[in-house]
Amino acid sequence: MKIFTDHPADVGETYAQHMGVSMSFGFRMIIAGFGCILHGLFPFICTRTGSRMIERLNHEMCTHRDRRTRPDCPGTATRATETAPTGETA
Repeated sequence: MKIFTDHPADVGETYAQHMGVSMSFGFRMIIAGFGCILHGLFPFICTRTGSRMIERLNHEMCTHRDRRTRPDCPGTATRATETAPTGETA
């Protein structure tokens, strides 16, 4: 069970809360991805869909997460002993 609860606890969430937040982010990224694909085919539609979603999701991460784990967010503390591995996802 520890593998299911360690990361959520690191960001101040339960397993269920983390699952909900992660799924919400994932579904919105999929929708924005479809907007980007449509924009590639038809450059006159969905001109800000992808960038707007990235901005919104980043804002949510910075305002709703445990600030100790988000050194890249403005006004947050940095954990000197820890860095996020590349390729890590929410």
